Amino acid sequence: MTIPNLITILRFLLVPAVVLAMLQARWDWAFAGFAIAGISDGVDGFIARHFNQHSRLGAYMDPMADKLLLVSVFVVLGIAGELPLWLVVLAVSRDALIVFAVLLSSVMGQPIEMKPLVVSKLNTAVQLVLVALVLAELAFGTGMGMVRPALIILSGLLTVASAAAYLVAWLRHMSGYGEGGTSST
Repeated sequence: MTIPNLITILRFLLVPAVVLAMLQARWDWAFAGFAIAGISDGVDGFIARHFNQHSRLGAYMDPMADKLLLVSVFVVLGIAGELPLWLVVLAVSRDALIVFAVLLSSVMGQPIEMKPLVVSKLNTAVQLVLVALVLAELAFGTGMGMVRPALIILSGLLTVASAAAYLVAWLRHMSGYGEGGTSST
């Protein structure tokens, strides 16, 4: 077990703590847990790259830990009325469709290589900034004016663009017209 894998496991354990803090309206603790998860994600990546501690397990666990945290926080913020439900449903549905496509490809004997697309990475980055901003607003009373609505719209647009890009790549892969990539990112 590598050090980055241990850090990733700790990130998995942070998810219920962050969700519980949110459900108890302890926004300061939720923000702190979310920030620690983000910092630890950077640390485990740094260690893996610079100290040759890559592992196949880590390659799967790391994005799963990130996605579990992001989806969980998105859902709770939606239930709390801090994010619009349309955005939460859109984001969760996109992720579910990607997982379904990967599983279906495997079942049909056409496994697809999981590689994140640029639009997907941008989408995840915007979602992370949006969540951090909302948690900071709730924890510290910071007002960001039009930044939150702008990030919500941008996140919605990028989620749709990412879903469309993955759908096209998946359809090309399944029909044999080139390599497509999907990911849970």
